[in-house]
Formats: sequence, C-alpha cells, structure tokens
Amino acid sequence: MIVTVTLNPALDLTYAVDTLVPHGTHRVATVTERPGGKGLNVARVLQALGEPVLATGLLGGATGDRVGHLLADEGVRSSFVRIGGETRRTVAVVDRADATGFWEPGPTVTPGEWSLFVAEFRELLGPATVVTLSGSLPPGLPIDAYATLIALATAAGVPTVLDTSGPALLAGLRATPSMAKPNIDELGALLSRRPGPQGLADAVRGLATGPVVVSRGSAGLLAITADEVWECAPPVAVAGNPTGAGDACVAALARGLRDRTPWPALLPDAVALAAAAVAAPVAGAFDAEVYRRTRATAAPAVAALAMPEGGNRARTHR
Repeated sequence: MIVTVTLNPALDLTYAVDTLVPHGTHRVATVTERPGGKGLNVARVLQALGEPVLATGLLGGATGDRVGHLLADEGVRSSFVRIGGETRRTVAVVDRADATGFWEPGPTVTPGEWSLFVAEFRELLGPATVVTLSGSLPPGLPIDAYATLIALATAAGVPTVLDTSGPALLAGLRATPSMAKPNIDELGALLSRRPGPQGLADAVRGLATGPVVVSRGSAGLLAITADEVWECAPPVAVAGNPTGAGDACVAALARGLRDRTPWPALLPDAVALAAAAVAAPVAGAFDAEVYRRTRATAAPAVAALAMPEGGNRARTHR
C-alpha cells in the first residue's frame, strides 16, 4: 500500500465566470469543488490507476469534513488526524482567458496535534510499501517536519518520495529520502540561480545524497544520482492544465520505487503519466488515452551528461 502524506490539504473551489474584471461584481456560472493539496492529487491518481493507496494528513473543521467526504466519494481510503484549526480553501476564478487564484493560509497546527500525527504515521508505516510526502507545511509545524517523517520511514525500511519546496525541501533532502522530485524552479530558488544541465547535476549532488528527479515541464525529467544522470522527454507536447502534472509524476515514481523499476523504464512512465495529467481538466486526474499513447511512444530514458570526476561508472538504477 502506498501512503500519501498531505500536511496542508485544501478544499479547492473553482468559480467559472464570463470575464474577470478587477474590482467588479461577477455572476458565477458554475462552482466546482474537489479535494486539494499535492498529496491528495497523488492519492487520486494512484486510485485511478488501481493501485492500493491510503491518504493521510491533517484535517480540521467543516472544510476538513468536506475534503474527507469528497475523497471517500472517489473511493480513496484515508486516515487523517483531526486538528482544531479549519482546513484551508483555495479559490480559482476561471474565465475564457485565464485563471486567477486565491490561496488561504493553512491552519496553525499545535505541537500536540503534530505529536498525534507522528504517532499515526508510525502506525501506518506497518502496511506501507512506499510513502510520498507532498506539498507545503502549515503554520506551526517545524521546517524539518518532513525530515522527521523520512527518518521514521527509513528506520522502518519504507522508501520515501519527497515533493516540496523552500526550506522544507532543503531540510528534507538532508534526511536522505529514497527519491525527491522538485521542479526546476524550486531547485533554482534553493540555488538562487538556474544552472545549465551539468551545473544542475553538480549542484544537486551538493544538496542531496539520494536520487533527485527534476521536472522541467515540456522538457521532461532529469534523474540525478550520485554517479549518473538519466533524461527523458515527452515525444510530443501536450496542451492543457499543467497544475497536477508534478503530482502525477510523483504517483508514477512511487509505484516504480515500490516495484524497483529501473530508470530507463521508470522515467518514460512518469513522463507519460504527467503528460496525461496535463490533458485532464483538473489536478488529480489524468487522460487514460493520452497516458497509453504517450507511454507507448516515449523513448527509454537515456544516460546524459558527463560523470562526476572520479565517479563510479557502474549503472545504478535505484
């Protein structure tokens, strides 16, 4: 069972309007709501793939109740820790030209609530085959919250995939997750620059000792290990909504980590699932036909760039 952790989930609301006019009054044509948060998107993709998955994290208030009910309606099993604060909402106002987002801050989590979650997480490690840790940290949690969970999972022999940003990403990388999946902009923010491919590989190796898979939008994925770099790009660009592409990629990586899939096969699968997510209208979903077609036509990942000086040239897929 793959366990997905979402510490700062949300209820995603989308308002459809004809034209968004700043400072104006608008009649909303349709309102849609769905579970939000990167880890919940990962869980929904895995559920759609038919993979055994359980979503966990922190939920509070009536908004948290609604998120839990919507997940259950989609058939996603969950085991959340209840908190006193109200789960946040995100609002996207969509017109014919673009979308404008309004993100509420997350609820403040108390030390006692965090301790309860850590205890729940320990219990869930028993049946877990892989754990994914995704998204931002709500107020009140320590910056090394993900690092704490990675350490617990590692001690239990459970592989981890980390997908976050900023100081939480840096602290998490120091705990040596089995795999990390930042995007190129998140890495650039950590490095205060956006280096070229060889510079990126060298910089990543300075931050992490485990494999790091860098998502680069339409340019595809770059997997950087201690002694190799693997690269895979989609065969054709897919137009649509890129919001959930990274979460679909994490779902594919988690499944591949569980199955010990080698890089030449793992990266094309992750690229295909991410492309299929772009073709879907909302995050947490994917277009099955685009996934099938892209997976069938994507070339195997290839070793790229020079080895680090003095590096071991043996091929290491994990």
